[in-house]
Amino acid sequence: MVIKYFKLIGSLVLFCNNLLYLKAQKGDSTVIQITNIGNSINSIYPEYAPVISADGALLIYTTKRPGEGKKKQKEILEQIWLSEFNSNLNTWGFPNPLPKNINNPKRNISNIALSNDGHKLLLYVDELTGTGDISESVLKGTLWSDPIKLPAPINSPSHESSATYSPDGKTIYFVSDRSGGKGGRDIWSCTQDKTGNWGKAINLGTKINSIEDEESLFMHPDGKTLYFSSKRKGGIGGYDIYKAELIKNKWSVPINLGKPINTDGDDLFFVMVANGKTAYYSSNQKGTLGEKDIFKITFSSINKKKEIGPRLTIIKGTVFDEKTNQALEADIELIDNEKNDVIAKFKSNSATGKYLISLPSGKNYGITVASNGYLFHSENINLPDSAAFQEIIKNIKLKKLEIGSTIVLNNIFFESNKSTLKNESETELKRLFQLLIDNSAINIEISGHTDNLGSSAYNQKLSEARAKTVVDYLTAKGINSQRMTFKGYGLEQPIATNDNEFGRQLNRRTEFKIIGK
Repeated sequence: MVIKYFKLIGSLVLFCNNLLYLKAQKGDSTVIQITNIGNSINSIYPEYAPVISADGALLIYTTKRPGEGKKKQKEILEQIWLSEFNSNLNTWGFPNPLPKNINNPKRNISNIALSNDGHKLLLYVDELTGTGDISESVLKGTLWSDPIKLPAPINSPSHESSATYSPDGKTIYFVSDRSGGKGGRDIWSCTQDKTGNWGKAINLGTKINSIEDEESLFMHPDGKTLYFSSKRKGGIGGYDIYKAELIKNKWSVPINLGKPINTDGDDLFFVMVANGKTAYYSSNQKGTLGEKDIFKITFSSINKKKEIGPRLTIIKGTVFDEKTNQALEADIELIDNEKNDVIAKFKSNSATGKYLISLPSGKNYGITVASNGYLFHSENINLPDSAAFQEIIKNIKLKKLEIGSTIVLNNIFFESNKSTLKNESETELKRLFQLLIDNSAINIEISGHTDNLGSSAYNQKLSEARAKTVVDYLTAKGINSQRMTFKGYGLEQPIATNDNEFGRQLNRRTEFKIIGK
């Protein structure tokens, strides 16, 4: 460790620079660099519990800084602060406290988890009674909602101190000292059903929980890697950070992250950016500005050819009106196309239109974006198990429900060189059916399009047959056939190049157009 001391405006500011560790793994090496995040975030007071959005653009953390005003506080209570990453300067921006409906001066409150998109925040709330619970606040436009206590069986008469979201938001992992555990403080999980009700609290078992205390959870956006701190035997210090993986619905034996991440002090609140290259945690190790500081951990591989990283895709962007460019709040559904099952539901932010979704590899995903008064927008992202990490920026323009508006139905699939619908098309077809039910005055055209492989006559016939199949499906469901027409355009209207397979795939499509009201 190389430690350098600087004096800034009369205060001692410390940075832990150039702390490197080489770890050999079958001829490969990982370089781990740990750096004090600096005095823009840390102070002479305790800072801890960092949580981040999946893309690493938003940081929320807890501090115990004195409040403003002349009166001295008998006890400095916890407050939650927020900072946004400045990619141009490659540093965190000046932080600000969250509003008073979150930072109530009459209670201790700490952030404990942030959803991948940064729109939902889990909080530990203690009304100064010593028995805290888990609450949730939601970002609505630019305002965070009042914290609402999560229901039983997540909260109980016992003490619930830490939690984390699964990527789909349907499972919450949490720490509790309730009866039925394996030790002092154990990790439990609770899953929401399709009606929104929470199921039974399940203890994660003796592989994960020890006879000592577990604390500070983080589920990686890949949906299978759980990081947590534990006082179990065999550790390096007080609380050490461990990693376990969920493989075929069974947890692996937790692995201690080892030195230099774990120290002889307490190392807690480990969180990682989706790309697996950057993490943050709080520690009271030597070299802090205050009692506890937030540190940045950077992982890099010496052998870039063997670098794999997490197997997931982040898709993010903004949703806005195609003509006015106004940001829109939209309902976003994530679908498992093979099972025709809605995996998760999200919303874009009403003030900014921003959204972010984490897609663990191994599924054929359909994504549908819908807002009142607009045609829905669909995307298809097919990720095999081997798909490596990628981040996709996708800004989505929604079109008004008006004559002339056209959308591509990206999740309607046909058998190769046939007009037979695949089962994976069911969810998209149902959504199209519902759109016609909800808007009974519109008349539509369903059109089929192909790439340029094969003759014009063949492609014309195939595209028309496919369009007719969609109309036949809707007619069988009860839509008046007089409201619909179908047409095949063959290879006449490409939207991409036909010089490569990616472009040809885009050209093989089914479209929906409003032709009358």
